[in-house]
Amino acid sequence: MRPALLNPLFAPVTTLSGVGPKQDKLFRYLLDRNETPRLVDLLLHLPASVIDRRARPKIRDAAQGTIVTLEVTVDRHRPPPPRNARAPFLVYASDDTGDVVLTFFRAKPGYVEKLLPVGAKRYVSGTLQMYDGVPQIVHPDRVVDEAGFAKLSGIDPVYPLTEGLALGSLRRAMAQALQKLPDLPEWISPEVIRRCQFPAVAEALNRVHVPVELTDILPDGPFWSRLAFDELLAGQLALALVRAQLRRPAGDRHAGDGHLRSRIIDALPYALTMSQREAVAAITEDLRQPVRMLRLLQGDVGSGKTVVALLAAAAVTEAGKQAALMAPTEILARQHIKTIAPLAERAGLRVAILTGREKGKERRELLARLAAGEIDFLVGTHALIQDDVVFKALALAVVDEQHRFGVRERLALTNKGDAVDVLVLSATPIPRTLVLTYFGDMDVSELREKPAGRQPIDTRAVPNSRLSEVMDAVGRALDKGKLVYWICPLVEESEAEGTEHLTNATERFESLRERFGGRVGLVHGQMKGAEKDRVMAQFAAGEIGLLVATTVVEVGVDVPAATIMVIENAERFGLAQLHQLRGRIGRGSEASTCLLLYKEPLNEMSTARLKVIRETTDGFRIAEEDLRLRGEGDVLGTRQSGLPGYRIARSEVHGQLITQARDEALRIMKDNPKLKGDCGEALRCLLYLFERDEAIPLIGAG
Repeated sequence: MRPALLNPLFAPVTTLSGVGPKQDKLFRYLLDRNETPRLVDLLLHLPASVIDRRARPKIRDAAQGTIVTLEVTVDRHRPPPPRNARAPFLVYASDDTGDVVLTFFRAKPGYVEKLLPVGAKRYVSGTLQMYDGVPQIVHPDRVVDEAGFAKLSGIDPVYPLTEGLALGSLRRAMAQALQKLPDLPEWISPEVIRRCQFPAVAEALNRVHVPVELTDILPDGPFWSRLAFDELLAGQLALALVRAQLRRPAGDRHAGDGHLRSRIIDALPYALTMSQREAVAAITEDLRQPVRMLRLLQGDVGSGKTVVALLAAAAVTEAGKQAALMAPTEILARQHIKTIAPLAERAGLRVAILTGREKGKERRELLARLAAGEIDFLVGTHALIQDDVVFKALALAVVDEQHRFGVRERLALTNKGDAVDVLVLSATPIPRTLVLTYFGDMDVSELREKPAGRQPIDTRAVPNSRLSEVMDAVGRALDKGKLVYWICPLVEESEAEGTEHLTNATERFESLRERFGGRVGLVHGQMKGAEKDRVMAQFAAGEIGLLVATTVVEVGVDVPAATIMVIENAERFGLAQLHQLRGRIGRGSEASTCLLLYKEPLNEMSTARLKVIRETTDGFRIAEEDLRLRGEGDVLGTRQSGLPGYRIARSEVHGQLITQARDEALRIMKDNPKLKGDCGEALRCLLYLFERDEAIPLIGAG
């Protein structure tokens, strides 16, 4: 139950005056919500910059092109002539040093007369320009009387906006939301408040939205940092609660005698790498321990994570239990089953796949076999966590590409069994700070080496002006029977708002088909699953030689014979994404080439990214560079910047707060694991405010 104290903050923004259905739609878009945002969502939307209105010169001394606040007397009005609605409404005003013209275009009748009555004294703020030698302010940002001026802070916050939403509307809504802020309890311990010199949460919100000094809105200032710590603490506490739940002593342990594992290892066409052997040993040891496993297995593209996951599943099958692997997309789930099925078959392990595509009788039969214990290892998408999916004895949950799944999905899968062990796979190596932020204190295994026989990839950056040479080279490769990927950032024109120079896949497919005929295929995310699979199968079989695709091929597409990749508009992709895409080639025994086509001129950031990707294929180094270059949103490939799943905390600014929030969460779990008393009630408020309340039911569990 949400603490009643918070109810005012969970009221919809439409309860504020001036926020109607049209604004509701804009606020949903701005605050990234499917339903009407609440006041708390609005209050956590922080300013990007400020406007300083404290400069109050006389008209004669006002500098052109600057924001000024003038104290003037209104002298006369000059409305537009009746037949020329496009002419502006001019207001002539003055002080004792000179005159200024205030210009309004398309003003509603009566609006200006009411705002600036002749003979009245007004304070007017806006950017001053010279027009025909006369100072002028077009559409002043602020026009207030003496009483209104007394309330102005002189510093205005500027917020990130969306098209159609005016800054003034957002500020008015924000001012009303601040009025409704309840008297929140303090959830940070006195020791941390003293050490970090944090203000109270209400003061932090007020000072960020109504700054008194220009520095009040800086992310590294005390007000923003306080809110960032709150957000990080909520995240760390939720992870700690989940971890405590998963770490509870588990009676029945899950590792068998090793007979299935040795059969799988014998069936492999190559030897396991050193780090694969180490990871399997660590997982087997975890499965024997009297507490549940919670391990992150991270490895680069093609480092062999699926085989390690299969060996973990075999270990629990030896003990008579079941395992499940949940992947974020159907393509990825089918890719896993393709690797797993032949090896499992030779070891006598029964595997099956469940995605949204399995329906009707086929699905019912599969679920019946699962409940009867006739399936040892089930691979699938989030179709696995639907209510009617029942395991006979689930003992291991493998979650792939974890950063796309929230805590909720992780819990939903582990709740399908008793004391289920958890293994998380990440195809993008994640720097240590992010592992802490995103996964909490998990045990980590890293797969550093590439499996034997992998060839290095020659990566080159080529300007767009040499496109015809690239096409000629692709033609020569096709004639030699090579398989080529051609990646475009967009599917078709409709996606291309503000991206006029980006190539879309449909258009590129047409131009390449004109040249190479039936040897060209197309896949993109808007195609139906079966159609995508058909084209991918044709490509894998060599029936088509050139596959034009969007980033749908980024994860989990395995065509070892493909040796060439062209990436168009490479400057528009993040490092992690370029690295993932490039990982689709170099999977066989032949040397491979990746061409990064870019549009000139390149900015500094793009130059740095293309340099890193040309120099190294080490995903761990690339992840560190990506973090350094652009914040961590893209390291995990979900958001463009900022910490994944966090709105306020920024790693480059608040990195040291992540560790402090984790230590504080661990201290809370030691001193007050059930969140009892006033202190616990305050922490429950914190979890609700930052939407980490999915962890609250766990407090009572077990």
